[in-house]
Amino acid sequence: MSDDPASLSNLRDLALPAPVPWWPPAPGWWILAAGVLLAGFLLAVHAIARYRANAYRREALRVLDALEGDIGKADAGLLAQRMASLLKRAALAAYPRSEVASLNGALWLSFLDRTAGTDRFTTGPARRLPDLAYGTGAEGGTDALREIAAAARLWLRTHRAPASGGSGWLC
Repeated sequence: MSDDPASLSNLRDLALPAPVPWWPPAPGWWILAAGVLLAGFLLAVHAIARYRANAYRREALRVLDALEGDIGKADAGLLAQRMASLLKRAALAAYPRSEVASLNGALWLSFLDRTAGTDRFTTGPARRLPDLAYGTGAEGGTDALREIAAAARLWLRTHRAPASGGSGWLC
């Protein structure tokens, strides 16, 4: 062996550092995980708030199903009154009382069309709702009631209620 420090016989393997462990993660991963958890929490809160805000809609659709089952069995005028009352209650649950409570006749029908983006109540078959409900047009009641029920179902599903009085950032 030679005493020369540059000799190949004096070389040793390189000392490698220990592998980087998976745990604990770097601070950036902690921040990302916290952000994902926060986003998931906010989405869950939003979904719950939206579900609760639409409770009136689900209940009105259940009542409408029961009313549709009575078409042909019960008095057409009474069923039309109940459908009109159901639509008014749903509208009062979704919109400010000052905007909805005083509406009747053509103004009520145009409100229903405007809030659902349709024309079924003012020019379509459901325009007969006030006549059937308040006794001035009982002929052809069964077919008209089916058409009114279809329009009411469409309105209940598609109307867009204004944002609640809260800040609006979450819902």
